[in-house]
Amino acid sequence: MQSSENADDEILRWLLASRLASRLALQVPRRDNPAMPAALAQPLIDHREDIARLCRAYGVERLEVFGSAADGRFNSERSDFDFIATFKPEAQTSIARHYLGLAEALETLLGRRVDLLTNQPIRNPHLRKAVDASRRDLYVRATAEAP
Repeated sequence: MQSSENADDEILRWLLASRLASRLALQVPRRDNPAMPAALAQPLIDHREDIARLCRAYGVERLEVFGSAADGRFNSERSDFDFIATFKPEAQTSIARHYLGLAEALETLLGRRVDLLTNQPIRNPHLRKAVDASRRDLYVRATAEAP
């Protein structure tokens, strides 16, 4: 069963990376002033506490946002949300369940499609560059939250 879950996880990573690469068109967003961070998409600000609760419930240590929701290009009519989740070690034994649950819960909370990656290295250098250009922490588990 363990090898089946690993295969499922690898398939999920590949599908999401493929979809993101085509959607981002392998372009790195330009910022007029890189020293000044762009505003987060308003739904992320409005639901920050709810997102933190979901992260705790699904064993997330760190949740990062990237793409239009992180770099000021978010369009409330068309944009989706792109996230990278780092799960706690104990969540790794059933990563597919945690991953799918978190993705579904975020979509329900935010009312739009969510693309969720795990913190596995992005092998495609163009996709990695596009992601790294805008990724920002949204949630980081505090030491006080440790079980």
